[in-house]
Amino acid sequence: MDTLSQATADAARLIMSGNADLLSAVKTSLSVSLTATAFACVIGAPLGALLAIRAFPGKPAALIVVNALLGMPPVVVGLIVYLLLSRAGPLGSLGLLFTTKAMIIAQVTLTLPIVVALTHRATHALWKDYGDALLIDGAGTGRTVLTLLAMARDPLVTVGLAAFGRAIAEVGAIMIVGGNIRGHTRTMTTAIALETSKGDLALAMGLGMILVALTVLVSGAAFILARAADRP
Repeated sequence: MDTLSQATADAARLIMSGNADLLSAVKTSLSVSLTATAFACVIGAPLGALLAIRAFPGKPAALIVVNALLGMPPVVVGLIVYLLLSRAGPLGSLGLLFTTKAMIIAQVTLTLPIVVALTHRATHALWKDYGDALLIDGAGTGRTVLTLLAMARDPLVTVGLAAFGRAIAEVGAIMIVGGNIRGHTRTMTTAIALETSKGDLALAMGLGMILVALTVLVSGAAFILARAADRP
């Protein structure tokens, strides 16, 4: 049996047996990524809608920056967060480095531009169609933002899924700020990198299979929801 087939067979057995290291990495990944996605959506969705309705000097530049940040290298984000949270950094006194909280901060930093940019695109079209009606109705900024977000609820689900997909597949930033500590900050992606380097291909493959399954599930859900939103 070749190496790939052997590793796949061993990985399937590990998954079925409920391997402790495997389950711990999956649990940490889901906990960190879901929390980061929730924070990114709560912060980023209103900001995206606000960008859609507000005209201000430098708005084109702000939109360019937001969209440019979509391609921010994760290792750069990890380095910046590391420097902020290190003992010599401005937030070092909080003692967050090498904790799941630091990993959440890094993932929020990575996913926030996704939420802001995609929410802006979704609500900008709605603002063009319904902005005059909202203004005539006397809606203030807060009410207008909430109204647009409510109208864009279907696209926003896709936005959330896209942010979650980016978060759960990330490895560079969380490796730097989390330290890849077994049973504490080790996620599926960081464990795959570590176990592959150690030669434990069964555990790496098992985690890879679960990660791919989650990624396919998220992508499939986003596609189905997008198709449903496009139907009249």
